[in-house]
Amino acid sequence: MGIQLVVLDIDGTIAGVSNRVRPAVCAAIAAVQARGVKVAIATGRMYCSALKFRSQINSREPMITYNGAWIGNPETGERLAHWPVPPERIAELLDLAAEPQWRSHLDVHVYHDDQLYVGEITAQTEEYVSRSTIRPQAVGDLRTLLDRPLTKLLMLCPDVARLQQLKAHTQSRYQPRELYITQSSPTFLEFTHPEASKGQALRYLAATHYGIPLDQVLAIGDNYNDFDMIEAAGIGIAMGDAPPAVQAIATWVAPNVEADGVAVALERFILA
Repeated sequence: MGIQLVVLDIDGTIAGVSNRVRPAVCAAIAAVQARGVKVAIATGRMYCSALKFRSQINSREPMITYNGAWIGNPETGERLAHWPVPPERIAELLDLAAEPQWRSHLDVHVYHDDQLYVGEITAQTEEYVSRSTIRPQAVGDLRTLLDRPLTKLLMLCPDVARLQQLKAHTQSRYQPRELYITQSSPTFLEFTHPEASKGQALRYLAATHYGIPLDQVLAIGDNYNDFDMIEAAGIGIAMGDAPPAVQAIATWVAPNVEADGVAVALERFILA
């Protein structure tokens, strides 16, 4: 049997500069759905921020959000799975972000119950929420939130080289069994539960929720947070501007988002 489930990243994959799904991509997705193939979203975005893209592609499937830490079904309002970050890890990361060599360079975001919390609203946070179309809540000390389950912690830094230093530091400090560390953008460093990744969530959605074998799943993404999802799928496709390491594990490399790479990939592997 051919592909039964397509799982698509949002930013840099189905949505580019316009922050909307491109018309050619919408048309290709509609043609795939007309053949009975399920099409779902997998994103690092918040659940509430991803809903408009799900609507644009007329998906009726559950959504993988927060890099796999939250899987929800908008059709029923049910949260199918949630893996919050262990509170001791959140506390350690907040302490790390407060260290002198990092403090003045970072904005820190944490997420609870699909709400964004920040210490203060900075220009970088305003840019983030503008694209995400969400409202942040400034609480001063983020440690006051440690008594509740936090879905993800995000460190934002406009200095890409400095953020790479921080990424290397945290990856040397934490084993994969302790914390999942990834990037969806050169200026974002993201932390979730060690079992929360797009790859793990894809396995849950395909095998547990639908009973679809992984070799009948096609996944498309453009960044490091898509790596294990692309690797897990029977057909894993990287966008043309994905980092070389992501392209290297892909079945095929599509044109970039502004060249409607997802439409090209769906035509090649499903519609042709």
